[in-house]
Amino acid sequence: MVPKVNSGANVYGVLQYNRIKVEAGEGRILYMQGIPERSDGRFSIEECAEAFGYYTALNPRVRKPVVHFSLNPSPEDKLTDEQFREIAREYMERMGYGNQPYIVFKHKDIDRQHLHVVSLRVDENGHKLPHDFEARRSMEILRDLERKYNLHPSCLLYTSDAADE
Repeated sequence: MVPKVNSGANVYGVLQYNRIKVEAGEGRILYMQGIPERSDGRFSIEECAEAFGYYTALNPRVRKPVVHFSLNPSPEDKLTDEQFREIAREYMERMGYGNQPYIVFKHKDIDRQHLHVVSLRVDENGHKLPHDFEARRSMEILRDLERKYNLHPSCLLYTSDAADE
């Protein structure tokens, strides 16, 4: 799997990106943690942003509280939705985001199905989660998950906006 790690200040923007994919039929929500689900099953950016906003308000000093992971398996890997959910859960746990609110989106807008995971770097106590060497850790975790799930190893390097704070 090839990971991409991005961070930013605006949760609304990354949620809007994913909503566009969902509305175009190129994506869907696979899993939500720590975010209230609507009774009608629809995705509301405003409600998700509000749930995330609670956390970011706890520590306004964090300039880039939003983290957006993209996890891209080989086109040859055919994973079920449950396998994707398990990979996302284990990945988030091992990255240190297991207790954070997050949303897992599955996209099928390119030659392979892949995941986008949106979460926060501020915990429920207002503490900033450590993200030193996050892109490197992400790559190591995905290598382990490739072995665990018998996926094709990626020969590509990870990408990151490592200049974040």
